[in-house]
This record gives sequence, C-alpha cells and structure tokens, in this order.
Amino acid sequence: MALTAGIVGLPNVGKSTLFNAITQAGAESANYPFCTIDPNVGVVEVPDFRLQKLTELVQPKKTVPTTFEFTDIAGIVKGASKGEGLGNKFLSHIRQVDAICQVVRCFADDNITHVSGKVDPLSDIETINLELILADLESVDKRIDRVAKLAKQKDKDALYEYEILAPLKEAFENGKPARSVEFTEEQMKVVKGLHLLTSKPMLYVANVGEDDIVDPSENEYVQKVKEFAKDENSEVIVICAKIEEEISELDEEEKRVFLEELGIAESGLDQLIRAAYHLLGLATYFTAGVQEVRAWTFRQGMKAPQCAGVIHTDFERGFIRAETVSFEDLSTYGSMPAAKEAGKVRLEGKEYIVQDGDVMHFRFNV
Repeated sequence: MALTAGIVGLPNVGKSTLFNAITQAGAESANYPFCTIDPNVGVVEVPDFRLQKLTELVQPKKTVPTTFEFTDIAGIVKGASKGEGLGNKFLSHIRQVDAICQVVRCFADDNITHVSGKVDPLSDIETINLELILADLESVDKRIDRVAKLAKQKDKDALYEYEILAPLKEAFENGKPARSVEFTEEQMKVVKGLHLLTSKPMLYVANVGEDDIVDPSENEYVQKVKEFAKDENSEVIVICAKIEEEISELDEEEKRVFLEELGIAESGLDQLIRAAYHLLGLATYFTAGVQEVRAWTFRQGMKAPQCAGVIHTDFERGFIRAETVSFEDLSTYGSMPAAKEAGKVRLEGKEYIVQDGDVMHFRFNV
C-alpha cells in the first residue's frame, strides 16, 4: 500500500516543523519562505492499541506495526498556478500524493513572519484552494479543447467524457473543488484519469500555539477553520507543531508523562496519522503467530485474496481460504484455541470482504 499524504500550506505555517515531528527526519525548517524546496518523504508508524494487545496475548518474537507515508511539500503562494514562487514544481509534487493535509496557521507570533503580513486562516485556505482549483481549471480547459472536436463528430467516448468535463469546469469557475461534484462509479473512473488536484481528499490541520493546545475551543482561528471545513465535509485536526516536535524526541514513558502534565489524552500526531490513514479509506488487518505479530494495511472493500497479496503475490495467486477471527473476539477469549472452541474462528473464501481488525491466517498453494 504505497499511499502518501502530502503536507501543504503557505510558507511559515509550521509544515516542516510538523513533518519533523511526524518522522523525526530532520527536514530543514527556517523562518523564511521556500526553505523546503524538494519534497521530503517520511514513513511513520500507524498508532494502534490492538497491536499491543495482540502482542500481550501471543507473546511473539517480534511485533511489526503498519506504516504510512507523509510528504512535506514546499509552501504554496498566491499565483502558484501561474508559476509564482516555485509554483509549477510544487503543484506537480501535490499531484503525486493521494491525499492532502493542509496546515493552517492558527497562532500569532511576531517572531515568525507570515507571508501575507497577518494571521488569517480562512484567507490562507482560500489562497491554497484557489491555486489548486485554477491549476485544475487549466487542465480541464485543455482537455475540453481536445474532446470537443471529437464530440462534434459524434464520437461516443468523447461525448461521454465531455459530459463529465463540463460540470467540472463549471465547479472550478465557481471556486468549487472537483470533490464537490457528484459522479457515478463509472464516471469516477474517467475523473481519476484526469489526476485533478482538487479531487484528492483534504484534511485541515490547525496549528495552534502552546497555550491553546489544552483547550483549542478558545481559539477563534480554530473555530473559523472548523466552520469552513464543516461546509465541505472535511475533518480538522488541532495540533501544536512545536509541542509535537518536542514530544517526538522523547521515549514512550517520557511522552506519556509529558502529555499527562499538559492534560492531553493523546498526541496530535497520533490523531493526524490515523485521520490521514482513514481519509484514504485504509484499514488494518493482523497476522499473529509466535514468530511475529504484524499489522497490514489494506483498502476498505478489498477481498481476502487481495489482502493476502499485500503480504506476497504468491499468497493471492494460490489463495485457498483464510482462517479469520475478529480482534474483539480474540481479545475476549484470550487465545486462538479458545476462540475456535467458542466458534468464533471462521474459514473465509475468495469473496470474503476483509474487515478492519480481522486477525487472519492465509492458506494457499502455488
């Protein structure tokens, strides 16, 4: 599952600080625009309490979490769609990711320059979203020019595509993203082929100051971002990138104590990782044996043979069946033999749609 979420935003909103915290990869962070030129890619573990529970039950030799990729993309500025700043290069980097995490500055700090001279999260969001929309409008206009000629000749495929392009163009001209336009499942295949920036799912990351993290509801900037996101059915995660960067340097026990002292139940990064993971329609199944307990990422809706192929293509090619038990049942009964005795372990075939939290053992023959 080589899927990645791109971290975008205006310069100096905390993108690289957040990326450093997520991956501890040390992406350059400085108080001036464009310090991150090339996209940095980092792999992060997906936090999952179920993996620890399975480890306690099975006592394996090793435990392997599933992972997720974040890409840190340099700051976008107004006019990026026309090549302003380093616009064209940055937009091409966004085109390569599967989902977008837009970091929005929700704190005031005279020591950190804001590219537009003032803190205004809604204006920042509008700047970025508009640049993505304008880039998509340009792409669709070029495509319409090609398709229209064939459509006039009654070409069926061209006529079908034009019916899809027309509402997209109308949405863009009204400042709406591609994901706001409803299409059938068949039409979505054409839309996906257009590789539009605004068809990618969006998650807003409100970056607040250290004094606001305990009760972000008191932050007026955060409330504005949440109201905006609600209108477009997007999620908002509130973090303090500076604190998260400090937490990332601690071991697990120190991290737990630090969060308790702040009065926070869970780090913002854990929330962000999970939110980005689910934004892409991803879920987790587990394999659990004495040699290894491991979490595996799959797309929701995948069937058992496809999930077996996540481990190895031979597993999918020679799939026979999957011995399956839910995490909840295995946790309740304490062991696989006890779960079997209770009738909770099932043999699932090729048409079984794997569920989040399934613990599976694949039988195959190649």
